[in-house]
Amino acid sequence: MLNQAILVGRLVRDPELYETENGNKITSITLAVPRSYKNVDGEYETDFVNCVLWRGVAENAVEYCKKGDLLGVKGHLQTRTVQIDEERKRNIMEVIAEKVTYLSSKKND
Repeated sequence: MLNQAILVGRLVRDPELYETENGNKITSITLAVPRSYKNVDGEYETDFVNCVLWRGVAENAVEYCKKGDLLGVKGHLQTRTVQIDEERKRNIMEVIAEKVTYLSSKKND
C-alpha cells in the first residue's frame, strides 16, 4: 500500500508554533494549491489543503516561512475524527508533512 502526498502551493497565513502536553512542537499550515485544469467557466480553481508539521519541521517552518511563500510539502494523508457535539462526529483529512521545501517568497507589491 502507498500513502504519499506531494504538494506545491502558497502559504495562506503565517505559521504559529504550539507545544503539546508531551512537549512536542507542532504547527498547522494551509496551502493554496491551484488546480491544473479549468472548470466549466474557464477558470482555474484553488484547493486549500491543511498540513500538520511536527517537531523540527514545525520549528523551521515557523522560523523561515511566512504568508504568501511558495512551499513544497511531502508527506502522507491522515484522517482523524472530531466530536462536534454529543451526536455528531466529523472526519478531517490532512497531510502530515515529513518534509517542507522553501521554493520562493511572494513579491511585495
